[in-house]
Amino acid sequence: MPDNASSPLFQPTKVGAIELANRVVMAPLTRSRALAGDVPRPSAATYYAQRASAGLLITEATQVSDTAKGYAWTPGVYTEAQVAGWRAVTEAVHAKGGKIVVQLWHVGRISHPSLQPGNAQPVAPSAVTPKGQAFTETGFQPHPQPRALEVEEIRQIVADFAHAATMARKAGFDGVEIHGANGYLIDQFLRDGSNKRTDLYGGSVENRTRFLFEVVEAVTQAIGADRTGLRLSPVTPANDASDSNPFPLFSHAIEGLNRHNLAYLHMVEGATGGPRDIVPDFDFQALRRAFRGPYIANNGYDFAMADAALREGRADLIAFGRPYIANPDLVERLKSGAPLAELNRETLYGGDEHGYTDYPALAA
Repeated sequence: MPDNASSPLFQPTKVGAIELANRVVMAPLTRSRALAGDVPRPSAATYYAQRASAGLLITEATQVSDTAKGYAWTPGVYTEAQVAGWRAVTEAVHAKGGKIVVQLWHVGRISHPSLQPGNAQPVAPSAVTPKGQAFTETGFQPHPQPRALEVEEIRQIVADFAHAATMARKAGFDGVEIHGANGYLIDQFLRDGSNKRTDLYGGSVENRTRFLFEVVEAVTQAIGADRTGLRLSPVTPANDASDSNPFPLFSHAIEGLNRHNLAYLHMVEGATGGPRDIVPDFDFQALRRAFRGPYIANNGYDFAMADAALREGRADLIAFGRPYIANPDLVERLKSGAPLAELNRETLYGGDEHGYTDYPALAA
């Protein structure tokens, strides 16, 4: 087997205040295994600790409030019980020498009344029904038409992000990642396919980026910019996301983000979990150059692609998603050139420890 150990992928680095042992990032992976009250299950501590050799672990997407939920059995980080559940995770990861941030999430219109308090209608920038189905406790159900948020409600959601960030630090996380990608609420405000507002949150690029900037400002004020990252996905069609002219939109977003000195920018290059060249002429490298901070590249990277991207200065760190499900020791496998185990797709979402904590490390 080849020896890849000399790759820059395995060199230490730093994102904001967080010192990392290498440049391998575990991307957020929804597994839908939380308990009642959206509390992480005890085995989540084992799951994340098994993967703690990554330079940085980013948790599964995690709700900032009870109205932010869009999938069955996903965790939150806004109650004391949830904080206690996450504290077991962060302590297990830190005991292995790892670093971990929680991804803060509001799904917006990608939800269903059965997942909302009082069976309420999901909320969104505008009352535009998304294509697709919600994953509920009784199976898949069509997304209903959402309700457009009032301005005062938007301000409350900004405050919810800040509260969740504060609770995340209380739970022992090294920082947070704001989920601004994949057609969820922040992305819904950004893109003109889902944002039809005519007030200060809609219309122009300046207005459609306003909610993003308000969330970033609130979170960085709460816990520090050097412990705050952001995920974006400018061209993904995930969750019926679309924009008529994404490059100027995301260029403006990144120019504004530079005012905040974030710990990192985590970029989904292409369609989330799909083709990288879905918009062939979209210049991700121009966005990478525009961002004054560490850039995490994500989407379909293998070792060779990751090594080349780092050596050529096209990224500072590389995020790996689904390979981490079946390969808890992914860093060691990439370093030695060992083959990767295949994941069991039937156990991706929901269920127990089977297909969660029982994938063996190579040494076993």
